[in-house]
Amino acid sequence: MDNFTIVRTEHLNHHGYLFGGAMLKWVDEFAWLVASLDFPGCTLVTIGMNDIDFKERVLNGSILRFRILPRKQGRTSVRYAVDVYADEPGAKVEKQVFSTEITFVRLDEKGDKCPLPQQETLRSQAGIPR
Repeated sequence: MDNFTIVRTEHLNHHGYLFGGAMLKWVDEFAWLVASLDFPGCTLVTIGMNDIDFKERVLNGSILRFRILPRKQGRTSVRYAVDVYADEPGAKVEKQVFSTEITFVRLDEKGDKCPLPQQETLRSQAGIPR
């Protein structure tokens, strides 16, 4: 599934480029949205990101595309690959600027880990693209 946002002045660091913390916030938020659609009715929380790779600086005014795809489902957790592409002002093609994998775990009402549904997600059963 793809999500988009635009880099604005309030997202910049003291060097005038996208602040890494803003990128991480968007990755967490957008990946959680995808996971929540994939596992409706489940309480999912972020437990980690691995292989965080800031590949390029990102300019103000860039349109970011977050490509989020499922990587692996375990008994209580699910991992997604996240690749971020920037379409900079005036550019003719976008470039990859960031990548990571993010893992969510399902919690029950007491806050304990509990199993994820193992069947196909409702979205894939309905033929809705990710």
